[in-house]
Amino acid sequence: RVSVSNILEAEGYDVLTAENGTEALNILEEKEVDLILLDIRMLGMDGVEVMRKAEKNSPDTRVILLTGHGSMESTIAALRHKAHAYLLKPISSQGLLSNVASAFALINEEKQKRILLRQLESSLQQLKDVEGASELAKSQARIIPLPDGVQADLARRELWRGNDKVSLTPSEGKLMEAFIENWGRVMTHTELVTLVQGYEVDKDEAPEVLRPLISRLRRKLSKFPDGDKWIVSIRGTGYVFDA
Repeated sequence: RVSVSNILEAEGYDVLTAENGTEALNILEEKEVDLILLDIRMLGMDGVEVMRKAEKNSPDTRVILLTGHGSMESTIAALRHKAHAYLLKPISSQGLLSNVASAFALINEEKQKRILLRQLESSLQQLKDVEGASELAKSQARIIPLPDGVQADLARRELWRGNDKVSLTPSEGKLMEAFIENWGRVMTHTELVTLVQGYEVDKDEAPEVLRPLISRLRRKLSKFPDGDKWIVSIRGTGYVFDA
């Protein structure tokens, strides 16, 4: 224990020593430890038991097992608990340092990954916050004032005035949105069908597709003063929203 500690400290590592497994586990409860160099055969609690408890209580801590008495059982235990290395004593200082260095290369890589993941999670949360604010702004911006105190909420597909409120179907909402966004402009039958239904029809078919939808929307708008007159038919061409 003293020899290993001296070798590691000479290389610049911060080292804590423990005389037995219980003392080692007590250190883990108080301090953040990156790597344990653990003898398998110890008085009291053996190294495999210490490794098992350390894995449960400090899952990010890596373990290098040292033993002067290798066995199939200890090798299987090392594999089961994902020990970084399983070294037979006596081991040279160079062999020890090489294994410790490879362990710390993985430890630092995992730390960097955790930092990057936290940064990514933070960036994603910031993006969600920005998108949420943007969606709220869009929703607020889509409340349009209409004549005589009527309000149109295009996001919710609702129109209201005082206690009078009407809800629009998705198709009616798209049609109302198209009219409001093109207020005062004559829109052709085919143009309106494309905007509302999302597909193109020929010039002769478009009026037939559009007529029942226009009729339903006018009927709902009639709940408001002169609302049934807001949508004006342009013979042979289409409609204009002239509220």
